Amino acid sequence: MKLANYISDLLYRYECVIIPGFGGFVTNNKSAKIDTSKNLLQPPYKQITFNGHLTNNDGLLANYIACVDKIKYSCALNYIKFEIESWQKKLRKEDLFLDAIGSFSMVNNQLHFEPQQEVNYLSSSFGLNTVISPEIKRETYRKEVKALEDKAPISISPERKKAPDYLKYAAIFVLGLSAIGFGSKYFSDANYQKTIVAAEKQQEAVHKKIENATFVISKPLPTLNLSVAGKKKSFHVIAGAFRFPENADRKVNQLLKEGYASQILGVNKWNLTVVSYGSYATKEEAEANLTKIKSNVAKDAWLLVQEF
Repeated sequence: MKLANYISDLLYRYECVIIPGFGGFVTNNKSAKIDTSKNLLQPPYKQITFNGHLTNNDGLLANYIACVDKIKYSCALNYIKFEIESWQKKLRKEDLFLDAIGSFSMVNNQLHFEPQQEVNYLSSSFGLNTVISPEIKRETYRKEVKALEDKAPISISPERKKAPDYLKYAAIFVLGLSAIGFGSKYFSDANYQKTIVAAEKQQEAVHKKIENATFVISKPLPTLNLSVAGKKKSFHVIAGAFRFPENADRKVNQLLKEGYASQILGVNKWNLTVVSYGSYATKEEAEANLTKIKSNVAKDAWLLVQEF
């Protein structure tokens, strides 16, 4: 690794790094600044200067090289001496550039140092870059706006005549009547909507009850098919709704054996087979039988109104 790289590493950590027999680099913390000539905003940084009178060896650079390269301290000193001699030979002919540090040149037999600006050695400003800020032309815009104001005419509309007081009272009266009518209609519509919602909830509860009412009877009975003639019987006391048709048949046979006029009413929209205790022509007769069945046989029996 080049000697300049070791120096660069130490500049991040120390305020002074001395190169024995050549000089020392000194750093000073600087605040953020704005370069108005280039419109640049620079974050806080370390300013690097060079002092040619700091030539005595303080051991910092040699110890660092010895630790990094795992060599003897004396070997590190010899390496520094060899590098300094090559720097001095080069300066007799041309400028000397040190990576990430700066450049040296001989001006009137005097060593001149120009620091580089690309690397910021202040660790607290790590990740902060120089920002280019465009020029703000406040005065120019202000003059342009003033010129437009001078050109643009301002028109003032004549004052409107004050409306008579009786017109205001008439308007308030009309608005009041409209509000009363709207309120009455809203109240009526609200009651109607509440009634519809309550009916839909009740019907949904019945449907859920039908869907969950599934029976499995362990003792199968023979199937009987009965045909009923006469008046249409639209009121049915329901015994259950079954997912499997064979269970519906068993339930019908059981109820027939117990003396009920049971039958299969069909398949509902949930694909369940509906079985009744009996069907009736009038609602009164159906409700009377439903009360008896719920009191003595099954509390989950319910009334279905439907023509088949």
